[in-house]
Amino acid sequence: METKDRFETEEGEGKPRSHYFIGDMSRICNVSRKTLRYYDEIGLIPSLRHDYNNYRYYTYESLLAVPVIKYYKQMGFSLEEMKEFIKGDSSNIYRSLQHRFRTKITELETEQEAIWRKLASVKDWNSLIHEAETVLDNDFREVGTKFVDTSTLLFHDQTFDDDIKGSIINLDFTNYVESLGNETTGPVLIRFSSMRDRVENRAQPVKILQKALLPVGEEHCYRFGGQMMVSCYHIGPHENIRETYRKMSRWAREKGFELADEVFERYVTDYWTTSNSAKFVTEILIKASRPRAAE
Repeated sequence: METKDRFETEEGEGKPRSHYFIGDMSRICNVSRKTLRYYDEIGLIPSLRHDYNNYRYYTYESLLAVPVIKYYKQMGFSLEEMKEFIKGDSSNIYRSLQHRFRTKITELETEQEAIWRKLASVKDWNSLIHEAETVLDNDFREVGTKFVDTSTLLFHDQTFDDDIKGSIINLDFTNYVESLGNETTGPVLIRFSSMRDRVENRAQPVKILQKALLPVGEEHCYRFGGQMMVSCYHIGPHENIRETYRKMSRWAREKGFELADEVFERYVTDYWTTSNSAKFVTEILIKASRPRAAE
């Protein structure tokens, strides 16, 4: 049995063995022979050799070094760092260890932040795909009103000149975000200053909007939402989005709503997700005032 094998000596049981062959080490410590040979090669757990047959063997102290190495590995330390810790040659070993551990804490916090940003981006994108799938499966094209929660978005002023793909996959916006040392997530939104110009594909000032993953200064922020808006999903290519705008305008007149001049397009799925424009899902959002009182 393994327990007996570990503590058996020539004198009997109850004490550690005087030596362990590499197979013993591998089995008892759950470490491959290849890994043990590498540890031997770099001097992390050096083996000894029998005088009479040159067989590699390890001491009980070598065996107990394995859990320590596994724990340092769990914390993310390199093998070279482990050698330094285990040897303890520094004149002030604890001060040296504290320095190493503080450095590791900073390193891991940076990694944690990077992983958080990746996770947030993946979750947001997955949410958009789920939203698009739901819209497509149920053919949601009805016009309605909804309260849009307030969100703070990073913005970049540009001029729209009927290049919708270049506005959504936006090189200038990407460079701008990078210049701020930031990253973005979630859907791209475009604020068009004039619905009429958008319908007629005329050039106009726009704001490219997206959620920033890191804090940004007020001068870079745009407050979106926080009010009732008229909403409608447009399914399919952006080239025929004017038909959805016209449908929304007719609906607003029938319901007695007044629509603002500015409009927002929220790109749920688009060129970022698929080249099949028939599967594009865009939500159009327009600020609306309360219905006028009946005359």
